[in-house]
Amino acid sequence: MTSASALRNDFLVISTIDNLELAKRVATQLGIQLMQAHLQIFSDGESKIRMNKVSDKRCIIIHSTHPPVDQHLMQLFMVIRKCAEDNAKDIYIMSPYMSYSRQDKEFINGEVISINVIGNILECIGSNELVTVDIHNPNVLSRFTFKTCNISAIPLLAEYTKNHLHLNNPLIISPDDGGIKRAEQLANILNIEMSWLTKKRDRHTGKVKTKFERTTSISHRDIIMIDDMISTGNSIINAAKILKELGAERLYVLCTHALLLENAAERLLAVGITDIIATNSIPNIFAKVDISTILGDHIRRSFT
Repeated sequence: MTSASALRNDFLVISTIDNLELAKRVATQLGIQLMQAHLQIFSDGESKIRMNKVSDKRCIIIHSTHPPVDQHLMQLFMVIRKCAEDNAKDIYIMSPYMSYSRQDKEFINGEVISINVIGNILECIGSNELVTVDIHNPNVLSRFTFKTCNISAIPLLAEYTKNHLHLNNPLIISPDDGGIKRAEQLANILNIEMSWLTKKRDRHTGKVKTKFERTTSISHRDIIMIDDMISTGNSIINAAKILKELGAERLYVLCTHALLLENAAERLLAVGITDIIATNSIPNIFAKVDISTILGDHIRRSFT
């Protein structure tokens, strides 16, 4: 095992500008040197990475692959490859938001299973371990042939709820039945009742139909909707409209990854969402919950 002093001397945290604040927090907690990979993006969208030598270092790369997804993925690949070419001892990737995790199966005949491709590339260019936070489908990590770990941010979101939200007769809701386990985890920590909506998506058109088919009372209650990510926000908006019609009072949305595409934040607030609370896996104004503690704890458990 690695001592605390060896952790400080042997390890190096690396990040580009997008996740630099999160990387700083992790490096500070562990007393590890932080190195910024200098990033340049050209007018055609191509990225260029420049880094100092990392020879004989155990490199921890902190880099989410949020939109623009392919650009951020390519930047991650370049940082990993540079570490490998410099003969780094080990290369650990902490990608709190791991893109393509929803493309985890062949939904329509002939589709490429994109997350499998990502795993193959990460291994080929020299990755030793991948750490994610609340990946959409944790089972996909079992397909990767190198070490992986998925960490839950639900306890941190629960702590924020306890400390900052003053709720009246609260109810936790999953916007679809696919998120029931996530809602149950939050409900168990907070000792709050939970329920869920059902959602059916047309695989060809992408249109979603949402219904509340439970007998749980909604009227005059504060609602916490929990999801792993919010992209366009359409599922949450549909759920919010139904819950408001059923007499819900304040609506809060908790998520690990706030992508908030296509003016999602404005649209969510417009349908009566009181607040959007996310982690800093993706930098934005709703990133109110710091995940640096769980990332740092994982490193400590693994190496000290």
